[in-house]
Amino acid sequence: MNFYILTIFPEIIMSGLPHSMISRGMDKGKINIECVNIRDFSADRRHLKTDDYPYGGGAGMLMTAQPVYDAYVSVQKRVPQGTKVIYLTPQGRVFDQKTAEALSLDADLILLCGRYEGIDERVIEEIVTDEISIGDYILTGGELPAMVIIDAVSRLVPGVLGSEISQTAESFTDGMLEYPQYTRPFEWRGRTVPDVLLSGHHEKINAWRSEQAAERTKKRRPELLGR
Repeated sequence: MNFYILTIFPEIIMSGLPHSMISRGMDKGKINIECVNIRDFSADRRHLKTDDYPYGGGAGMLMTAQPVYDAYVSVQKRVPQGTKVIYLTPQGRVFDQKTAEALSLDADLILLCGRYEGIDERVIEEIVTDEISIGDYILTGGELPAMVIIDAVSRLVPGVLGSEISQTAESFTDGMLEYPQYTRPFEWRGRTVPDVLLSGHHEKINAWRSEQAAERTKKRRPELLGR
């Protein structure tokens, strides 16, 4: 799976992503991450300017259409027609596990990272196919949301995780939070591991885990049960 990130700060992406599971996935050739620096396509070759004042006034600067569009075209030439272009914005639909599962079926994704007060609406209308938010709060740019999406989607690509079973027993996969888990030692600060996990009886263990997942979801995220 190939991720193409359009950004003016590629160093943020490449300093944060190529580690641990993501790094192993890249080494295996299961995923590829390429940052495309929007500044490289600026018409202002001296200052590599990519922003300007918004028409109508207002605080802050706005990313201009031309360098964003040209950066996109440089990738478009190398990917299949119809490849999704995802703009990371608080105005988008909220990212969740179901969205990650759907995106993991694509061979290529283009992620557009805004900065400042956003991007000229005209280029958004021209190239963007999907708008996604990672939550109802404001960040300084789209790089962190892009990294969140890449991390969540990459682990669903076959061969990236060490165990394919692990991704089917995690929070949100079946619509509920994950059950509590324990490891050695058996006793820690007076707290012990539930006896059922030591029983070796897999049906009882699975039943206990299902009950715990339902109870935890009801207590911490009851709105998930309503879905």
